[in-house]
Amino acid sequence: QVQLVESGGGLVQAGGSLRVSCAASGRTFSMYAMGWFRQAPGKEREFVAGINWSGGSTYYADSVKGRFTISRDNAKNMVWLQMNSLKPEDTAVYLCAAVRRRGELVGPFREYDYWGQWGQGTQVTVSS
Repeated sequence: QVQLVESGGGLVQAGGSLRVSCAASGRTFSMYAMGWFRQAPGKEREFVAGINWSGGSTYYADSVKGRFTISRDNAKNMVWLQMNSLKPEDTAVYLCAAVRRRGELVGPFREYDYWGQWGQGTQVTVSS
C-alpha cells in the first residue's frame, strides 16, 4: 500500500491559481492510478481528476475541465493538481486517492469507494 500526504492548499482570490501536491510513500507508486477528490461542508465527496499509472491518460469532472490539470512523476512519487481560474465554488478539502491498477481507469472510478487509499486532505478556500 501507499501512504498519501497532501500539501499546498490555502486561500486564494477568485480567478487565481493554486497547485496542490500529494506525496506517496512506498516503492510501488507506479502500480497505482491516482486521483483527486474534494469535499465541501455538507456535501458529498466528489471526483475532480484522475490519472492512470503512467500519466498517459487523464480524466476530469466536467466542472473543472479546462481549468484544472492533474500530473504525476513516478520517479518522485508525486502527483499534482494545478488549479487555474478558481471559483468560490471550488472551495473544499482536496483529497488525494490511490487505487492499485495498471492500464486505463475504467468502471466507476468517479465513485469514492473505487479508491483504496486516501490522504488526510488539504483545505482550498477561494474568496469572491
